[in-house]
Amino acid sequence: MSETESGQSTQTSEIGLRMTRQLPATPEEVFDAYTDAEKQKIWYSILDEEPGIVEIEVDLRVGGKQTAVWGPDRDTLFRETQVFLEIDRPHRLITQSSGSDPSGVTMTTRVEVTFEALDGGTLVTVEQTGFPTPEIRDFFETMVWVGAFDRIEAYLTRA
Repeated sequence: MSETESGQSTQTSEIGLRMTRQLPATPEEVFDAYTDAEKQKIWYSILDEEPGIVEIEVDLRVGGKQTAVWGPDRDTLFRETQVFLEIDRPHRLITQSSGSDPSGVTMTTRVEVTFEALDGGTLVTVEQTGFPTPEIRDFFETMVWVGAFDRIEAYLTRA
């Protein structure tokens, strides 16, 4: 099951998205797959035909950071640093995410992820706000989060 809602709040003029995906594991298992560096190193590239670069460090505490660098080669790397603002394992995670693509374009957003036990699995809800344009929001909605969910699900299914 997957659901997406995108929109622009007229009150705050923040561009954001809300997505959900049902994953086949407990909230604890999904939360850990989402936040554990060693598990992330697996699922970031689990669906890739050719192994690429995946470097991740996580300091999972309020005020701590997750730093991820990934891409097909050293010349084509994405970078993201998330600062943990709230951690309620295994229910909720809020971060401030600052990232850049290989061209050097940067962006900072706020990401809230919730993990809810549902029908023998976990309903994951992502709310991300602060996109600079609707086009970038749409890219995250149709490519980035769908791909992340697909990879996490593949990891959970194979684990």
